[in-house]
Amino acid sequence: MTPEDFLAAHGFGTAERIPLPADASFRRYERLIGGPRPALLMLCPPYREPIEPYLRIAAHLRGLGLSAPQVFFADETAGLALIEDLGADTFTALLARGEEETALYVLAAEALAHLHRHPPPPFLPRWDVEAMAQAAAATLFDWWWPATFGSAPDAGVRTAFAEAARATLAPFADDPPVLVHRDFHVDNLLRLDRPGPATCGLLDFQDAGAGHPAYDVMSLLEDARRDIDPAVRRAALARYLDAARVSDRARFLGAFAAHGALRHARVAALWTRLARRDGKRHYLRHAPRTWRLLDRALAHPACAPLAAWFDDHIPRELRRAPEEHAA
Repeated sequence: MTPEDFLAAHGFGTAERIPLPADASFRRYERLIGGPRPALLMLCPPYREPIEPYLRIAAHLRGLGLSAPQVFFADETAGLALIEDLGADTFTALLARGEEETALYVLAAEALAHLHRHPPPPFLPRWDVEAMAQAAAATLFDWWWPATFGSAPDAGVRTAFAEAARATLAPFADDPPVLVHRDFHVDNLLRLDRPGPATCGLLDFQDAGAGHPAYDVMSLLEDARRDIDPAVRRAALARYLDAARVSDRARFLGAFAAHGALRHARVAALWTRLARRDGKRHYLRHAPRTWRLLDRALAHPACAPLAAWFDDHIPRELRRAPEEHAA
């Protein structure tokens, strides 16, 4: 079914279609003006990003009282869905308009605490050490390493990295898992006129997995795309720890650093992949910040195995985007 046929079948055939800014994924969104209700058209190329995970996770989040978009109609085969339009008040837009930063980050922390008080649904894939190590290796070794060193790493380098990742995350592997959004940051959060945790709208959760609760807290407070005031970071972290009733805070902060190190290693190299494979060079502006976040995480004692691997294989002067070396 074409998008035009899909829209016509559900009463949006004459609606004006306004493309929304694209992100790093293959999904696209269009705001529909003039239809029977405010809605977005979501287009997911089925051969790239199946739509079914989005539909299931959205239903789960709404069932917990959180504000994921309602799905009005969907065609999984065509990769099309008509979803609720939650508006344009993303945290990113609100911050650009001068909204108070602490209040927004505390709101996000409270929504996470609410989410983490519930077990993850059984259909989620595991976002554990093996999955994270493989994801990091896919960007670090397949894209950043050849661009920096001129050739792919040997098997021993890859094996040592996987072993260091396992050793870093192993102490936290038995902690009860939660639904991990995996991309929980201000671009994917909205402020809504709704009560309680539903005030924080959630977007782009289709890649969610079952993993450690520290992961999304870290994603929020160590954002690869923007600098966060340290006082804001402390306030939001304190609110999460209180609201989630975290008893062993030192352990949680160790998990925060360990999961942060794996994420930052993946994302620091991801910018190179986006620039070289997809032509999205504008993402390279985030590379210096991401490498700094990685170094900060590696300095935590919980990250000693992974920090030793980096010291052995990637000297500090090379911890940057390859394009910076060329410059």
